[in-house]
Amino acid sequence: MLSFWEKDSYYAHTDVIIIGAGLMGLWSALELKRHSPSLSVTILERNPTPLGASTRNAGFACFGSLTELLSDEARMGTQAMLEILEARYKGIQKIKSYFSEATIQYDPCGGYEAIPGSHATAANLDDHIHYLNQLLSPITQLDQTFTNQTAQMQQIGLKNFDHLVGNVLEAGIHSGKLVNALSKLVIENGVTILYGLEVKEWQSNNNDVEVRTQNGLTLKAHQLISCVNGFTQQLMPSLNIVPARGQIIVTKAFEHLPMKGTFHYDEGFYYWRNLGNRILIGGARNLYFEGEETTDLSGTETIRAHLLQFLREHTVTNEPIEIDQYWSGIMGFTPTKEPLIEQVAPNTFAVVACNGMGVALTPVIAEKLAIMVTANV
Repeated sequence: MLSFWEKDSYYAHTDVIIIGAGLMGLWSALELKRHSPSLSVTILERNPTPLGASTRNAGFACFGSLTELLSDEARMGTQAMLEILEARYKGIQKIKSYFSEATIQYDPCGGYEAIPGSHATAANLDDHIHYLNQLLSPITQLDQTFTNQTAQMQQIGLKNFDHLVGNVLEAGIHSGKLVNALSKLVIENGVTILYGLEVKEWQSNNNDVEVRTQNGLTLKAHQLISCVNGFTQQLMPSLNIVPARGQIIVTKAFEHLPMKGTFHYDEGFYYWRNLGNRILIGGARNLYFEGEETTDLSGTETIRAHLLQFLREHTVTNEPIEIDQYWSGIMGFTPTKEPLIEQVAPNTFAVVACNGMGVALTPVIAEKLAIMVTANV
């Protein structure tokens, strides 16, 4: 039984309940309070800390690689690709406007993409670089976002690749410190975060929404927002969001590591970066698409071994490369690779599926969501 004090504070009827205290839920809460400071907002998080992708990713700012952007353009068209790219760019700038580089360990180190000679872009790589630079210049205000860095490959610490493209706008970020700093800012703005409450089911009508948790608590609000990303199928199966597991390993420390920066390969399916004198690498889910469409966080020895062998084949070092730590995160994907912002029922919204680019996209998507929600309050 709840006390009077608990019912009248933590579990009181609120204006908005948000499910999920990851980056999407936190940015959404902040934008709601910015648009309408008087709103009462409560975030429900089922874990002691967010356990999807927000603090279990690879720590990239998520601007995007050359072949990934060209692949997106071929799939969704030039305009849609540019709109998502601009949202990523603005999202990164927004993060930097809220938090100092030291607070979130933002490292504007730049990035590189390794490209094999067999890839469609390899034969006319400089033409593709020039094309994208012109296309992106109105967004980035740069003449050269991408450059051909093939001649510097050995110096950068890579081997056994055919081509290398530099990207001045990619960066590293400390995902845990970003979520922690954002959580503190949200609380300072009057948002309540309740950890350890897993939502079992919800019901909505034209007046309000009722949420029931696994431990038997019932909470009510005028509006409900689901921000559970790769776990959306459990609460809103009609949305057909596909979960995608991203597996990551971190090596033991090297005495000397020439590789510095962020790196991509295979249209973004492989991604790695240095963590001081360690290497973090993730991805390779395109080897086993169906098997990686899961919310199981345990990961597989097969992909871990593959990522380790990938590093041994392509890292310039005479030192042994060994795994020190590994984990997995769960992303959410749509068929179009565009984020989903949708009203799914009366007073009920879903904002999910950043398609592996949540660090950069969530700050901007939250702005659109806040406009939709406050129009109905």
